[in-house]
Amino acid sequence: MVKKTGIVLLILWIAGFTACTRQIYQTAYPALNDGAYDTEFPYRNCSKELKRIGDTVKMVNSIAYYKSYIFDDASQILRRNLTPEIIKNSATGHIFFNNSTSGTATIIFHAGQRLALLTCAHVVSFPDTIISYFTLSDGRPSMFIQSVAVKERQSNYVTDLWKIPELEVLATDDANDIALLGGNLSGTDVPMVPVFDYPFGSAKKLEWGSFVYLLGFPRGYKLITRGIVSDPNRSKTGEFIIDALFNRGCSGGLVLAVKDGVPNFEFVGIARSAAAEYEYVIRPSTTFDQSKYDLTFPYSGELFVDYKANINYGVTHIVPVEQIQVFFKDNKRKFLDRGYNFSGFTGD
Repeated sequence: MVKKTGIVLLILWIAGFTACTRQIYQTAYPALNDGAYDTEFPYRNCSKELKRIGDTVKMVNSIAYYKSYIFDDASQILRRNLTPEIIKNSATGHIFFNNSTSGTATIIFHAGQRLALLTCAHVVSFPDTIISYFTLSDGRPSMFIQSVAVKERQSNYVTDLWKIPELEVLATDDANDIALLGGNLSGTDVPMVPVFDYPFGSAKKLEWGSFVYLLGFPRGYKLITRGIVSDPNRSKTGEFIIDALFNRGCSGGLVLAVKDGVPNFEFVGIARSAAAEYEYVIRPSTTFDQSKYDLTFPYSGELFVDYKANINYGVTHIVPVEQIQVFFKDNKRKFLDRGYNFSGFTGD
């Protein structure tokens, strides 16, 4: 008799646990519908939506080609006297080199054969002129110019947008690190191009602990990661930071918040940079073949000073969507003159 009672109590306990679980779920689910950005981990699968959004996110590459004019120390050329004629007539030699970067861009516009992608300005911005100076015996730079490098051309491209050989920089905002790239699809057969079409949100409404996704190309690999918002509204425009891991290639990466559960994604910003510590290092020439170097022998080639950034992972700075909308408004006339209508992004 005692044994039967134990079985009955066990069945009642299981039934009670099941009922409580169902009751908790039914209570928690409507709580997501509060009109605020979620701090909860998504309650259901959203892989299809993220895949569709990810198709609009591309890796963008930019290369600047320079011709550098070299002077000897007897030339004693000052910056205030620098002219194209002096550069060409006084140079004792010249070399060619290039600087390259890669980052992340999102297709936000496609009309006819025109395409536009949003990214960070530092991904596609290179100086027109680079000047270096001779060094004094105590290590300080002198006032005399050693070399002048002049940018001859720049190439911006996305590898899997083969219908657009190159992209042009339509506008940049270097202070806020925003850039817009544009290009025309070649040929008469215009392909279907995925465009990011989720609504613009409000970074100013993010809170401590708001849950976000970051899509980008760290080290050239397409990656989706998640993060938590910290220090929201650190500026008047709504800047914030997230703890998502940032690596080279993430610049311009799309940041999405979730409002009242997935798939209610909203665009709240683009990844700008990570906290980093910088140091000078000694390196061999860029033409040095490491595969043929024998570690048992001391290196006897030329040495160069380089600048190295050590990234502090987990502190990622975000350009807020509000600042991006200001960028579109400030450049509205320029975009319209080029055939790009972004009225949907400015609220017009």
